Amino acid sequence: MAVLVGKPAPDFTAAAVLGDNSIKEDFNLAAYIKGKPAVIFFWPLDFTFVCPSELIAFDHRLEEFKNRGVQVIGVSIDSHFTHLAWKNTPVEKGGIGKVGYPMVADIKHEIAKAYDVEADGGVAYRGTFLINKDGVVVNQVINDLPLGRDIDETLRIVDALQFFEEHGEVCPAGWKKGKAGMDATPEGVAKYLAANATSL
Repeated sequence: MAVLVGKPAPDFTAAAVLGDNSIKEDFNLAAYIKGKPAVIFFWPLDFTFVCPSELIAFDHRLEEFKNRGVQVIGVSIDSHFTHLAWKNTPVEKGGIGKVGYPMVADIKHEIAKAYDVEADGGVAYRGTFLINKDGVVVNQVINDLPLGRDIDETLRIVDALQFFEEHGEVCPAGWKKGKAGMDATPEGVAKYLAANATSL
């Protein structure tokens, strides 16, 4: 499994179903996220089991990502036609409804391979990648197929990145928005631990 953290996010151009259900045949990652942070997430297949819960959970938090200026893009190996059919299937029948972010069709598996999330059998692991405004991957989490991800944790990592970018302080274990950061110096560590070690 490749570590992409610290490296430019692999660019791609592919067909996608946009939030308004229109189809864009030449959706390009770099153009879509230019100058903005982004979360790219992969799921194994449309019309499966854990996957709809994750896509709906991302959609339920989409405004929170937008409020932070973060673009959200989903990718699987299904076609854009299958994506659209899944969006048009009612939630109570296993569909995902009108999720508001682009769903990219990776039918050639090129994107999954570029992000090194292709599992045996060709589907993608549950990979989540946070890209900063300079187009560099700063966080990646890869779950095996049975393990659904925590979208609130993704938001927490977004908050940590933005806190660091704004204040220059690093984020210790369990950091959440509104909590104290830490100066990345021996003095900063000592000061932080003196005040917070017992609550870690």
